[in-house]
Amino acid sequence: MVEWIITPGLTQYRAAEAWMEDRATAIAAGEADECIWLLEHPPLYTAGTSAKTADLTDPDRFEVHQTRRGGQYTYHGPGQRVAYIMLDVGKRGHDVRAFVHSLEAWVIATLDTFNIKGEIRDGRVGVWVTRPEKPPLPDGSPAEDKVAAIGIRLRKWVSFHGLSINVEPDLTHFDGIVPCGITDHGVTSLVDLGLPVTMDDVDVALKRTFEDVFGEVSAECA
Repeated sequence: MVEWIITPGLTQYRAAEAWMEDRATAIAAGEADECIWLLEHPPLYTAGTSAKTADLTDPDRFEVHQTRRGGQYTYHGPGQRVAYIMLDVGKRGHDVRAFVHSLEAWVIATLDTFNIKGEIRDGRVGVWVTRPEKPPLPDGSPAEDKVAAIGIRLRKWVSFHGLSINVEPDLTHFDGIVPCGITDHGVTSLVDLGLPVTMDDVDVALKRTFEDVFGEVSAECA
C-alpha cells in the first residue's frame, strides 16, 4: 500500500526534508507504508550533491538549501508540483537506474494525459519537450525546454526527495541559477505550453499514471 498525502499551501523546505527523512527511516524499518507526498514550496533554490558554485548566479535572490539528493541546482516555488517519493527500491530490484527510469516514465505518462510529449535525453536527467516554435539551436537541432526535474536519495534502499513538474510557476525565478547545470536549453511549464491545467488536474493524473507505471495500490490522505 502506498499512502498519498496532498498538503495545501506552501511547505517550508527544511520541515519537509526532515519529515520525509523520518518517513523513509520508518519505511526501511517496516514501521510505515510507502508514501507519495504532493506539495508546493515557497520560492527557493536547492543544491544537490553535484552542484557547482558558479551555477548559483543570483545567490541573494531566494533562500538556498544544500541537500544530499543527487543532481545540481534546481528551483522550487509556488505553481510547481513537488512529489516527494518514499518508496522501497530494494523490493523493486535494487536497481537505482531502473527506478529513475520508472520515475521518468511516470512523468511522461502524466504529461501524455494532457497531450504533451515528454522525452528523456542521454546525459540529462529529467523530462523535456521540444519547442519547434522557437529558433533552433546553433547546431540546427530543435529547441528543447525542461518541464520536470528529478533528484532522489536512497537510505537503506528507500528513496526520498523526488521530482517536480512545472505547472504554472514564475519561470523568471529560474534565472538565478543554471538549472541542473544546463546552459543551452530552457525551462517551461504546462501553462507556458498553452495548457490551462490546474494543480488538481496534475494530481489526478499523477495518481492514475503512478498505478499504471508501478502497479501499486494507493490510499489517499489529505
